[in-house]
Amino acid sequence: MSRDRAGAGGVLDQTRVEKAAQDAGFDLTPSREGPWMSFRSSVCPQALGVLAGAGERYRVGFAVAVWGHKVAHDCATVARFDTGPWPAVVDQVRGYEALHAMIQRAGRVACLLSGEGERQFAGEAQRLPATTEAERLVIQRVGQAMFRESLIDYWHGRCAVTGLDVLPLPRASHIKPWAECESDAERLDVFNGLLLAPHLDALFDGGWISFDEDGGALVSPELSGDQQARLGVQPGWWLAELAALHIGYLVWHRRQLFRR
Repeated sequence: MSRDRAGAGGVLDQTRVEKAAQDAGFDLTPSREGPWMSFRSSVCPQALGVLAGAGERYRVGFAVAVWGHKVAHDCATVARFDTGPWPAVVDQVRGYEALHAMIQRAGRVACLLSGEGERQFAGEAQRLPATTEAERLVIQRVGQAMFRESLIDYWHGRCAVTGLDVLPLPRASHIKPWAECESDAERLDVFNGLLLAPHLDALFDGGWISFDEDGGALVSPELSGDQQARLGVQPGWWLAELAALHIGYLVWHRRQLFRR
């Protein structure tokens, strides 16, 4: 595709797409991947592709499948798996505003997936003393606060099960607890957490509920039917979305914490 055929608006359309990518943090010089415009960031390794067509219709490609499917879900559309240069592709993005919103979300999710929280935590930890137990607890609270902010961003401020969106009510629930993690990368991994309403957080943290590999809720047989009813346990509880990178942590939770 030539520069003049970059879309219905030609050079103007390409310029607008490049501006949207820059606004989202894709600050490196754009390149071409065949007919696609390709964008990269100096902070995150993922590459984003945009193919502009007539009538402000666009296709968006993602170099990492889990990234593409998450962004598509957040933008109320779907991505298909592809075997080409873009493992996930959204085929129908209609209008520049929709494209701009998708690219903005793509930039934000890319930072979350590339370990933004871990990098920030490492910088904060270096500034703080850690010679006493009290000082180490301060560092832990800093890390947990960063983890919470990452989960709020990832889950759009909504409980992953009930959709409760009244901040600050939802809690940042580690799937594999902070103390059990082998590294800060695990502790700050956005996939090692669920944003949950307070009662679900307490049940999940105590092993009274867990989730299977499809995201369906599992309820401990130690809770009677009457107790479940009093706790508000719903048989249809389901994680709103589940990425492949959640599964390993959930396996750990089912094996180590869930009260079977």
